Amino acid sequence: MTAKIIDGTAIAQKVREEVKTKVAARAAAGKSQPALATVLVGERIDSRTYVSMKQKACAELGMISHHKPLPADVSQADLEKLIRELNADPQVNGILVQLPLPSHLDEERVLQLVSIEKDVDGFSPINLGRLAQRGREPLFVPCTPYGCIYLLKEAGVTIKGANAVVLGRSNIVGMPAALLLVKEDATVTIAHSRTKDISAVLRDADIVIAAVGRAQMVRGDWIKPGAAVIDVGINGVPVLDEKGNPVISEKTGKPKQKLVGDVNYDEAKEVAGFITPVPGGVGPMTIAMLMANTLRAAEIQGE
Repeated sequence: MTAKIIDGTAIAQKVREEVKTKVAARAAAGKSQPALATVLVGERIDSRTYVSMKQKACAELGMISHHKPLPADVSQADLEKLIRELNADPQVNGILVQLPLPSHLDEERVLQLVSIEKDVDGFSPINLGRLAQRGREPLFVPCTPYGCIYLLKEAGVTIKGANAVVLGRSNIVGMPAALLLVKEDATVTIAHSRTKDISAVLRDADIVIAAVGRAQMVRGDWIKPGAAVIDVGINGVPVLDEKGNPVISEKTGKPKQKLVGDVNYDEAKEVAGFITPVPGGVGPMTIAMLMANTLRAAEIQGE
């Protein structure tokens, strides 16, 4: 068996085109452009890259991006002051605080401060709390788990009644992904570092969402034949030559790196029914769902 590849790049582009069309329709109706404020503390290269990608996506879809860079040593009080100002600004529909924050800042307090109507990252304790309660709906759900469920549905995977295992329990991916699967009527197990015999737990899963941050941890013989595998992991590993030695880059003099997921893709694709590649799977969906959330924020706020 060879798995059907779930093309996250193509599906994300479809979402972006739908958002772009709706944004253009808003403009034609005389409504304001949805606007996203990105708050970046410090100069982490990865965080700066992610924020730049989000700004670029806004521009491509006809949305406005307000970038709010702050120094790495910004005080808690000054960061909170900025969040309050953005909450009160009617020209800002969504607020994204790029994580992680420097260690001297209280991340939880910052996330609590973001208005739930502008919480397009879905990290507000109120939005996450609503996600966990039957009969209540969050205004927004975290973009990466949102994208995982969207990929499953687009691929035609049956979620209702399925046995699903989420590997990882972070507030950003694992826990909200599990809650979303429950809302879709799956029977959900959350596996983590303390789980006994993880491979046996995974072998019973019709759906696997791997979000543990360990390169190629999930082996092919851990996968139930025909299962749907969504790989959230993005890990850098050395490129090796035929003898197993690291390949050195002529430009940098350092070992070359390649991106791999939390699943051993080459093994798993021979067993699974559906699988996402890394890169090109979940990654593109995160920004696409952020754009969808920002449009929704503008609609909720009636701008």
